[in-house]
Amino acid sequence: MPNESPIAHAGSAPPDAPAVQSGPPPGAPSIVGYEMEAPGRPVRRTVRPARPLEADEVLVRVAGCGVCHTDIGFLYDGVRTRHAPPLILGHEISGHVVDAGTGGAALVGQAVVVPAVLPCRACDLCRAGRPTICRAQRMPGNDCDGGFATHVVLPGRDLCRVPGGNADAGAPLGSAPGLTLRHLAVVADAVSTAYQAVARSEVSSGDLAIVVGLGGVGGYVAQIAAERGAVVVGLDVDPSRLEETGGAGVSLALDPRSFPERDLKLRIGEYARLAGATQTRWAIFECSGTGSGEKAAYSLLVPGATLMVVGFTLEKVEVRLANLMALDARALGNWGCAPELYPEILDKVLAGKIDVVSHTELRPLEEIETALEDVRNRRAGRRIVLTP
Repeated sequence: MPNESPIAHAGSAPPDAPAVQSGPPPGAPSIVGYEMEAPGRPVRRTVRPARPLEADEVLVRVAGCGVCHTDIGFLYDGVRTRHAPPLILGHEISGHVVDAGTGGAALVGQAVVVPAVLPCRACDLCRAGRPTICRAQRMPGNDCDGGFATHVVLPGRDLCRVPGGNADAGAPLGSAPGLTLRHLAVVADAVSTAYQAVARSEVSSGDLAIVVGLGGVGGYVAQIAAERGAVVVGLDVDPSRLEETGGAGVSLALDPRSFPERDLKLRIGEYARLAGATQTRWAIFECSGTGSGEKAAYSLLVPGATLMVVGFTLEKVEVRLANLMALDARALGNWGCAPELYPEILDKVLAGKIDVVSHTELRPLEEIETALEDVRNRRAGRRIVLTP
């Protein structure tokens, strides 16, 4: 998920919003979480009292919530949330539905993955098949309180049910060794964003896929592109990431700083030839979220290439846009993932075709400050998932 969306804040509820129920049931849990009081300040522990659920809302008991660079952007880098602080961050959420408004009773008791972008399903964009740019979308940890908490209140629409999920968030799931509902938090964004980006690139067997930045999202882009039959080249400046690329489907890992710009492209082209991959129509995924990564990705354009911009940075870069015309290439952005793709993504994760366990580190929610600092300073070797 990029760190900032061009989508306008949804604002207040529309006139036809569902009526609020009379109140929460007796014994409804308070929400204990960690909120961003203001950008640049440490998160602080907070307790939100239970509130009535609207007809279309559910209360999810959080099993896990991933820490994303988007959260770091909100906390430290000047990227504004659409809901003003104080705000509980966190948009990579898995958990159990424990209560619902009148419209979501069938979800109670279900294990779910929460899509990071929840479209309204009623506007012209949603009806036209563009849910990720819905102007009334809800993103937890941006439009409303998110998942760095024991519970989160969200619209019940489009939650992805987890087959075999039960009340124990630590119980084994699917056929992948060690997989639990807690690990599935990363499906909400890191995996699903990567999946949609690869799908939109139309990369297929025999194509060359280049992933710039092999962190959380980039690692999953590499896995998914390889699973589709592409030859995958990974670029990163972190030696540890370059050393651990085998499990991510990367067949050639390079530090782009080791090559002059033109030589990097020649080296990749020679490898593509030896590997039997195409010399044209490369799929290039910018996942680093850095200005240098964006420039490196753009420099690799070849005839018919597709550049997918998946990472986000406030840095500005200078490129010659006419290269797109001269090479008949295209550049696309990718914001989140359409909810309808989640079931097939989840099927692949449960079957072990996309490995999340070895790329995930579970930590207690109480260690959130250390986790945020580790992600901010790029000390986290794996995606951190905080567990209440």
